[in-house]
Amino acid sequence: MRYLTAGESHGPRLTAIIEGVPAGLGLTAAAINEDLKRRQGGYGRGARMQIETDQVEITSGVRHGKTTGAPITLHVINKDHQKWLDIMAVEDIEAQLKGKRRIKHPRPGHADLVGGIKYRFADLRNSLERSSARETTMRVAIGAVAKRLLAELDIQIANHVLVFGGKEIEIPDGLTVEEIQTRVSQSEVAIVNPAHEEEIKAYIDQVKRDGDTIGGVVETIVGGVPVGLGSYVQWDRKLDAKLAQAVVSINAFKGVEFGLGFQAGYRKGSQVMDEIIWSKETGYRRSSNNLGGFEGGMTNGEPIVIRGVMKPIPTLYKPLMSVDIDTHKPYKATVERSDPTALPAAGVVMEAVVATVLADEIIEKFSADNMEELREAVAQHRRFVKEF
Repeated sequence: MRYLTAGESHGPRLTAIIEGVPAGLGLTAAAINEDLKRRQGGYGRGARMQIETDQVEITSGVRHGKTTGAPITLHVINKDHQKWLDIMAVEDIEAQLKGKRRIKHPRPGHADLVGGIKYRFADLRNSLERSSARETTMRVAIGAVAKRLLAELDIQIANHVLVFGGKEIEIPDGLTVEEIQTRVSQSEVAIVNPAHEEEIKAYIDQVKRDGDTIGGVVETIVGGVPVGLGSYVQWDRKLDAKLAQAVVSINAFKGVEFGLGFQAGYRKGSQVMDEIIWSKETGYRRSSNNLGGFEGGMTNGEPIVIRGVMKPIPTLYKPLMSVDIDTHKPYKATVERSDPTALPAAGVVMEAVVATVLADEIIEKFSADNMEELREAVAQHRRFVKEF
């Protein structure tokens, strides 16, 4: 399964094309819109989320509520584009604009300056528009399709925020994926412990008053994953590596870890490795899940536990110093719309990209021209694993 996204933050629309989805998968715009709404939610979101109410249009690859096996095309209209018709015009009207709203004061931590240097832009808006996190709208839409496929195979996925700008959330022991989903759906800040809710909201309010931003750590958990996805035979076939690349590709994500992650570097081997156990009822299991569901770049049947760290959003309402690219003199950075934090939304995006990589890996491993064929192939594999 492969995909491309296209579109700019203030352009007319965002587009995605997905190829390789099996025929016969139940899919509706309403199912995708549900995740698009989740992406726009969360405490602390700014004015752009009040302007846009993202609704997807499916223009190919689905007929009568079922995928056909042909490429799927998804569109989301940018309502805010109506205020940017001249600035984002396709036609050459630069002379008429006379530098109107030209971006020449790059924001520290954003793609503005480096993109301008790489592609030789005099107006850094060209970098800003495509590098914007608005692009993640389509990755969430694609992930919603992938999650539909995973659900058909009894694979569950959820995300929650572990750290909010340095404030750690106490996580109750033994929560299932379904319990995490339920708790997060009831939280405006996407956490599983309601005791921290008001503290985090007050913290976000203070950060907003200060004109600043905060990042944090998001965890995604996937249950029901078949054993043996990925491979150890080549570096680029290791599934944990593919997932790590996908997570770090999300705007503002700067690191990723599985299971114990970096904590494994502080422990002895006897405190890290997951002992193997077997029973007639379950087959092979691990007595713990310190490695986050992976051994040798392959899934081992335990839940996948993956965490990503998101840096603070680089657009500040009290901007840092920058440089005017015309005069090279010090100047305050450009201010665009921004949020004090986007962690709850980032968790939805992370969930989407993880689901997309897993769906792709499943389609690659199992016969998958249609859903009936795929379901039987996965069921047969699970029977084999249990009897091994």
